[in-house]
Amino acid sequence: MDLEGKRLVLVGGAGFLGSHIADQLVRVPVKEVVVLDNFVRGVRSNLELAQRSPKLKVVEGSMTDREALRRVLEGADGVFLLAALWLGECVNDPRSAWEVNTLGSWNVVEACRELGVGRIVYSSSASVYGDALATPMTEEHPFNNRTTYGATKIACEQMFRAIHAQHGLPYVGLRYMNIYGPRMDYKGTYVSVIMKVLDRIFAGQRPVIFGDGGQTYDFVFVEDVAEANVLAMKADCADMFFNVGTGMGTTINDVVRHLLALSGSSLQPEYRPEEQSFVTQRIGSTEKAERLLGFRASTPLLDGLRRVVEWRVAQRAA
Repeated sequence: MDLEGKRLVLVGGAGFLGSHIADQLVRVPVKEVVVLDNFVRGVRSNLELAQRSPKLKVVEGSMTDREALRRVLEGADGVFLLAALWLGECVNDPRSAWEVNTLGSWNVVEACRELGVGRIVYSSSASVYGDALATPMTEEHPFNNRTTYGATKIACEQMFRAIHAQHGLPYVGLRYMNIYGPRMDYKGTYVSVIMKVLDRIFAGQRPVIFGDGGQTYDFVFVEDVAEANVLAMKADCADMFFNVGTGMGTTINDVVRHLLALSGSSLQPEYRPEEQSFVTQRIGSTEKAERLLGFRASTPLLDGLRRVVEWRVAQRAA
């Protein structure tokens, strides 16, 4: 899709990732960028940079409200579907997980089909894979998930496949690895370790590592992931899912070590081996996204973590 002159809607656009997508979209020649968010998790301050552009419009509302959703999607050329309850919320309230993540997503799909929206970019997750059976995981890796959150993402992926087969609705799904960066919060199970470690360092307390710290994940910077979303909206392909990551693994031990060094701290980590994470390895193959979307993450981990530390320091000083 050529984005020039287009009206694009971000469902869940005031969140961590959505706000960074908005930042990038207002810099390209689109006609309008509409953020729909219920501000349960997203916050208005995330949109401070994007709102400097007259192209941005913010609407408070939820994808569970079918009528309000339809009003926002009327006249849209493309939709980024980001809104979802996260892993911890799904554990605590599984009924809401299915109602929001799955039925809410269906509301978006149904409205887009009826209104003739040209393309949806769906935010899935590497949670669909569960613990890695092979590394790096390609998009053909089996669904080894054992969480409600991951189950809702699998359900939505199958929903998109079915609606494309039946009605030809163009979509692309993105399976994110472990996104980190400025504006991140405490809701992401694996990336929240960064926030919690920094909080303890700033409080003069030893950072806590659950398990032995050898858990290995693919940490990808949020601005790179936002770029992947824009590329997915512009791409010619459809009815496909893509890993979005760096293709490189980093242990929790290394993440904590980098954060201590960037913070100028001499503290030593405290290990709690009895509280091991249930997923210990997750690294995604990047070949398909590079080949078909033209996406390749470009932010080195140390540079990205430095920007997180600087952002967190500025937050604390504000």
